[in-house]
Amino acid sequence: MEQSQPAPGTLSWRLSSHPITLLTFLAFRVSSLLVYLFGLLFTDNLVMIFIITILLLAADFYYLKNIAGRRLVGLRWWNEVDPATGDSHWVFESSEPGTKVINPTDSRFFWIALYVQPVFWIALALVAVLTFKFIWLPLVAIALVLTITNTLAFSKCDKFSQASNFAGSAFSSGNIATSLASNMVGRFFSR
Repeated sequence: MEQSQPAPGTLSWRLSSHPITLLTFLAFRVSSLLVYLFGLLFTDNLVMIFIITILLLAADFYYLKNIAGRRLVGLRWWNEVDPATGDSHWVFESSEPGTKVINPTDSRFFWIALYVQPVFWIALALVAVLTFKFIWLPLVAIALVLTITNTLAFSKCDKFSQASNFAGSAFSSGNIATSLASNMVGRFFSR
């Protein structure tokens, strides 16, 4: 009896091109939520839970921004400040088209985890308010700032990457108008 091979993009870490990166990424994401829930439900030691959760959130923020994003979906972002003017601007980096093949499983895990975690933190904020545990709200606010910042930055980075790929393919071909029209029609029908 043969076992059928799971389809590409299936949510199975075994199909990942970078399983250690994926599992570490998911571990940071889940552990910060679990430590917070453990503290909320089983202990009154707010300081210990606050410190451990903040450390896990900071590790998640750094790991996602600098390692997991680049390895799993080929995206990276950072913020630069111009020393002369003090102006801040975001810089987005994506792998060159054709140089890195993005694994559909890695991509699905990445985007689902990226968008689901802020939703959980919003739900936990509502729980803290409804149960009158306002002392937990600063921790939830910090978690929301870190997770939403990464979510927005990677969403913008992905849009920037798609726009760059679209423009690059249009200008590399001889007939720009034909390329633009075919890409626009193709994107319209692929959704």
